[in-house]
Amino acid sequence: MTQQQLAEQVGIKFQQIQKYETGMNRVSASRLWDIGETLSVPVGYFFEGVEGDRTSDDVEVDTALPGDLLADREALELVRSYYAIPENQRRRLFELARVLSETAA
Repeated sequence: MTQQQLAEQVGIKFQQIQKYETGMNRVSASRLWDIGETLSVPVGYFFEGVEGDRTSDDVEVDTALPGDLLADREALELVRSYYAIPENQRRRLFELARVLSETAA
């Protein structure tokens, strides 16, 4: 499948697919889901070969979260609201939340 075909199936421009491939832009979980559905692969396919709970910066990931976080109504509403925000503002909000969580610890 070409980048153009994938982009059309997912509903975005092929330039965005190129940015995902080069790492210029991060892929949101919902977009990764859409891409997996389009390619008929589970989301886990994109993580094959990744060891343990680490980020791309090789930093330990905090796994001290409830088992099914999205079963919590407030958390699910927060995630939906977060993805309703335009991407550039969402990135700034994410950075703010990260800084606030670090200072709260």
